[in-house]
Order: sequence, then C-alpha cells, then structure tokens
Amino acid sequence: MARRHQLSDCLRVLLAGALVLLSGCQTAQVPQEPAIPTISVREEPGWRRAALPGDVDRIDGIEGAWEEALSAAEAAGHRRTMSSEGPLLDPGAALPMPAPTPGAYTCRLLRFAEPRRRGPVLTVYRPFFCNVGVDGDALTLIKQTGSERPAGHLWVDERPERLIFIGTLSRGEHEDPLPYGEDPERDMVAVLERVDAFRFRLVVPWPRTGAIVEVYELTPSPVQYQD
Repeated sequence: MARRHQLSDCLRVLLAGALVLLSGCQTAQVPQEPAIPTISVREEPGWRRAALPGDVDRIDGIEGAWEEALSAAEAAGHRRTMSSEGPLLDPGAALPMPAPTPGAYTCRLLRFAEPRRRGPVLTVYRPFFCNVGVDGDALTLIKQTGSERPAGHLWVDERPERLIFIGTLSRGEHEDPLPYGEDPERDMVAVLERVDAFRFRLVVPWPRTGAIVEVYELTPSPVQYQD
C-alpha cells in the first residue's frame, strides 16, 4: 500500500515537471501595434479650377449631350451618314494616349443641331486647317481658317484617355481670340480624344452656337499651313 502511494507521488511530480517544461516551450506573444488608418487626398485636375462652373457642368454632362445628339440625328434620318464616320461618332471610342503631336491638321466640323431649329439636324462642313502648338508645357489648339475659329489650351484630365480644351471662339475674319472668361458668349470647353491611330476628335457639348454637340475631326495634314 505504501509502495502504491509512493508511485502516485512520483507520477504527480513527473506530471508537474512536464507542465513546467510545456509552459516554457510556448512562444511569447509579441504585442501588435494598433492599425493606423491612412487617408489619401487626390487633387482635382487643374482644368476644374480654371473653368467656369457652367462649363464644368458641360464637360461632366457630355455623355448626355452625346445621347441627345445621336438620337436626334438618327430620328431625322442621318443614320447612314453617322455610320460612315466610324469611331468618330462613337461615344465610347476613346483610345489611350490622347495627346496629338504638334503640327498642322486637316479638320472637319460635324454639327448636331436641335430638331426644332431650321435646317438639318446633322451638318458636315468642308475641311479647314487647325494647328496644334506648344505654349510652355501645355498644348494649344487653334482653328486657323473659317468664320468660327476656336483657340485654347489642352489640360490633363482625371480620365487618362482624354484631354480638356478650354478656350474661346472667334467669329468673322478680323475677330481676335479673347482670354477665356472675358466674354461668356465666346467661351468654349470641349473634350479631346484619340479615336484611331492618327485621328482625333474635339467634342463640344452644348456649345454657345446653340447646337447640341459639335465634333471636330483632326487628322495630320501633309501640308503645313502658313499664316
């Protein structure tokens, strides 16, 4: 009986020693630092600060202008003409790298008028000359011939597939360009996109001319225009 008690005591000692060894083998818990939330502030593109509020709304509503213009032209029977223009009149045709190379361009204007106005809803005008230039670190776009001549700068946008045009419209042969914001009736904003390898478009939503949309097509010209 005494021998059995001795064995029980030995087992208790062995178990206690094993528990001490196991507790010494446990990995120490490293205290974790509390997670600190990070806040990133994305600066708005400069054109939004440079443009007047109404013109910012024009750019932000360009999808609606496209839809209204194309629907009106199709209802007026211009579907074949629009189809022949390919990606030029496809609102979703914008490609990466929209910046045009400086130089002379052959340009065309396609104007989508409101149906209630006199004349056709879609008018395609004869080609004219445009020029893409450099002013400091910014690109400029100037229509050099014709009775209506846009002139302005191209701004980087938050959407990498497009640039924003901010400028003014000169009317008549002897009217010089004005600084943007000096005459609201001559202010002009638009979106510049590349729709093919060497084909660009300048889309003007709800221009001051009273149209729904004006689309300027730009393709590099083999002839350099001289003033």
